[in-house]
Amino acid sequence: MSIPTEPIGSLPRPRTLIQALTDHAQGRINDADLASVQDTAVADTLDRLAQLGCPVLVDGDQRKPNSLTYPVTGLKSLTPDGVTIPFADGHTRQLPMLTGGPFRYQVRADSYLRAARARTQLPVKQAVVAPSLLSLLYPAGGIDGYSREAFLGDLVDEAEAEIRGCLDAGAHRVQLDFTEGRLSLKLDPSGGVLNDFVALNNKVLDRFSKDERARLGVHADPGADQGSSHSLDVDYAELLPRLFRLQVGTFSLPLACEPDRGRALKIAADQLPSGARVFVGVTDPADPRVETPEEVRDRVLEAAQHLPMEQLGTCDDTGFATFADDTSTSRDTAFAKIEARVRGTELAAQALGL
Repeated sequence: MSIPTEPIGSLPRPRTLIQALTDHAQGRINDADLASVQDTAVADTLDRLAQLGCPVLVDGDQRKPNSLTYPVTGLKSLTPDGVTIPFADGHTRQLPMLTGGPFRYQVRADSYLRAARARTQLPVKQAVVAPSLLSLLYPAGGIDGYSREAFLGDLVDEAEAEIRGCLDAGAHRVQLDFTEGRLSLKLDPSGGVLNDFVALNNKVLDRFSKDERARLGVHADPGADQGSSHSLDVDYAELLPRLFRLQVGTFSLPLACEPDRGRALKIAADQLPSGARVFVGVTDPADPRVETPEEVRDRVLEAAQHLPMEQLGTCDDTGFATFADDTSTSRDTAFAKIEARVRGTELAAQALGL
């Protein structure tokens, strides 16, 4: 395909997997039983994406309890009363809070990637949580005997190890999920928190070579959970100048949900670093309606009026189920939207004579 197209990451879990997660949490099934159901869900995800003609696959985060805190699954030094993320419809999600150090990932995403790549010959992309999100686990009051500086040093080391593990495992691309970037501007319009987040992430990214960073990307979304967002009203004019300081090769930007896509695209074109590629969102997972391929085509053609073709790609606006228990979008609807993205991108390429 002459215009690259990629999924973001998460997909709705099958009902059998959602039930297995509940049964496992309540002690009715063991780890091996849960892993077996997860294996089946991953295989189905990869097969269905391949059948739709997707040039790049993901495992749909079928093994992640959520896309934000999966690395600390099983970590003992946590309490549940951490930072709260408010969504526009009134519901919230709450992060855990760290109670002691040293900080170590319990799970790394390269384990998911290796399992997925064993099931397909097609390229597989791997999403990882940005270290800036995990920095929110450290309590404002500090931890006796474990300073914030020591925590951030451990966090940078752990994030580097996860990303490097994914590159070594053959990831087509490693994508940093950076939902807290846009949210930070809602909570701190001055941009100070966002600047700190970008600086922290760049401490990790700077440890990679130029060629390695070309295989790294970032996804900055307004949140997607239960059909709602946490920061859709944040202006791209405030976000993009800071976002584009991240030392990565690709940026995935939600645009299908934007009320004024032309303005957002112009801002992106004006700010985009030389050599970087923008994957523009052309389907909206929060919209229950399935876009037509022709609608997607027109969105791609609109983007092509602003962005050079060598810097343009397409994606979905966000993942379809950041949290495993999110059933607001059905699995079949998610795959139908992905098919529309793939077909619509092909139609746009044909219309552009590529």
